Amino acid sequence: MYSEWAKDEIRIEGLEVFAHHGVYQEETKNGQYFYVNAVLYTDVRRAGSEDALERTVNYGTVCHFITDWMQENTCLLLEAVAQRLSQALLLEFGALAALELEIQKPHAPIRLPFGNVSVKVRRGWHRAYIAVGSNLGDRKSHILSGILALKVHPLIVLKRVSEMIVTRPYGGVEQEDFLNGALEIETLLEPEELLEALHQVENAEGRERTVRWGPRTLDLDILFYDRICYESEDLAIPHVDLENRDFVLKPMAEIAPCFRHPVSGRTMTGLLRELEERTGKEGG
Repeated sequence: MYSEWAKDEIRIEGLEVFAHHGVYQEETKNGQYFYVNAVLYTDVRRAGSEDALERTVNYGTVCHFITDWMQENTCLLLEAVAQRLSQALLLEFGALAALELEIQKPHAPIRLPFGNVSVKVRRGWHRAYIAVGSNLGDRKSHILSGILALKVHPLIVLKRVSEMIVTRPYGGVEQEDFLNGALEIETLLEPEELLEALHQVENAEGRERTVRWGPRTLDLDILFYDRICYESEDLAIPHVDLENRDFVLKPMAEIAPCFRHPVSGRTMTGLLRELEERTGKEGG
């Protein structure tokens, strides 16, 4: 699972697998040899200290898993083999934080002289913090349904859930009070993929996007994703203006008090304390 410290490497090189992957019919029918190189990122300190196999990733078991997977599945593209196999490995072996996987196809039907063809990917677990809120209908039920949907998602592991707090609306739109909280997850989804998954969960609870900062059955926002700063047309990470939102900082200070904002370097408890001091002075 996710770990910033899992930077030790276990390497597998030149694993030979006879399998049936390819665009052309003769490839899927007749099969060919593939070669697999893998770098497994984990933490081997306990295994090294205790000299215990159960404390590490068993590379023999990994080799058999790769072989079985490649022989039991058929893909048209090397890209699909690399993507799906890397995902399967990360889901199967809990001590894996990340991996590099290269699938080589030396007998590809190119019909020109060449040495090798391969696709190499790097995949791993990511830690993200999600804000959750609702102020329409049965607020608690919407939130619990959303949390359950994330919990059963095949590429998401729910780690922590904050207490839910009642908060006043933010943004100046007249509406009912919110029930707000925060979640910590680990995921194999990239930021935009995670955003899409959250939108699907919101939509399942009848979320309508009509008025900015308006009422909603369920609101799920990405607050942080690892320690990255990311911006696209649809997504900004860290979430914009969260340092001014007590309904975000209070739940975050509960489940991740020492997590530091990647831009300001402030902890969640520090940001909350600064906000309370600032708003207290303004109120006085």
